[in-house]
Amino acid sequence: MKRIPLTIATSEYDHMRDFRDGTVTAVGLDPTWLTLEIHEIFTRFTFHREWEVSELSFAKFIAQVTREKPDIIGIPVWTSRQFRFSSFYTNVNSGIREAKDFAGKRIAVPEWAQTAAVYTRGWLQHQAGVDLASIQWIQAGTEQPGREEKVELNLPDGIEIERVTDKSISEMLASGEIDGALVARVPKVFAAGHPDVRRLFPDYREMEERYYDETGIFPIMHVIALRKDVLEDNPWIARNLYNAFLEAKQRAMARFLEIGVSRYCLPWAVDHAERMMKKFDGDIFPYGIEANRKTLAAFCQFAFEQGIAHNHAKPEDLFAKGADLEVQI
Repeated sequence: MKRIPLTIATSEYDHMRDFRDGTVTAVGLDPTWLTLEIHEIFTRFTFHREWEVSELSFAKFIAQVTREKPDIIGIPVWTSRQFRFSSFYTNVNSGIREAKDFAGKRIAVPEWAQTAAVYTRGWLQHQAGVDLASIQWIQAGTEQPGREEKVELNLPDGIEIERVTDKSISEMLASGEIDGALVARVPKVFAAGHPDVRRLFPDYREMEERYYDETGIFPIMHVIALRKDVLEDNPWIARNLYNAFLEAKQRAMARFLEIGVSRYCLPWAVDHAERMMKKFDGDIFPYGIEANRKTLAAFCQFAFEQGIAHNHAKPEDLFAKGADLEVQI
């Protein structure tokens, strides 16, 4: 049978390795896999749709998939998911000692539609009780000046964003020109030990576990998107891709739990994986809509409230119909 060629672009992930290297195959498909830096992937797919299947920031994805006539759709597979209490940074002279102190302060984000910042702003608003309109928002590149938003925004009343094009967040955080920042990547000034830059929550691991226990939210950062035109004549492609991604992930999870050899150069990796399996009810990285409904519903709400999504979508609205259909034998 002739297989349909398509191109997949993602960063490098162990839970996709077996699909990427051909150990796992997607029935009926002949994929070419591009392993690129994530921001290059996001930019090229968002602006030019250069390939059929792409890793994509969840925030940029939801902005595009909720347009009036979207040309992309998702499959409920996540390349990256990460708790983000580690991403709150402040200048020690800012007067910020806890979350409520963000009110009235100058806080920077690399992009308003950065997924990590959507979750952290959602937490500030809903759990910490901070009015997002009370914050003076700044947008700039984390390490390089000139970073721009990649999707259109419809900011809610009271939210204003000042774009800074000649300085980086790292630079302004160290100098005190901004009071704090919400950034996914560790700022270089913090990594270098700058005395005036600190994490607001140095005990972020404990906070993240408590947040999960209280909300059931395990933040999804990046999703798999595909061009809708791919499915016009072959709607089965979405499900067959899902099956292959799922099998590759299951094989990666089995490697984590193999105690006979050290598959990963991390002491007690298997013990940690076993503990996380218990905490996450047997699946530490679940795919599919239903297993992730709380996380998906929360993100849909946050993205709409923050002016990124064009409507308050339901999780089912984001993904190809039937892609994660359960089949029992």
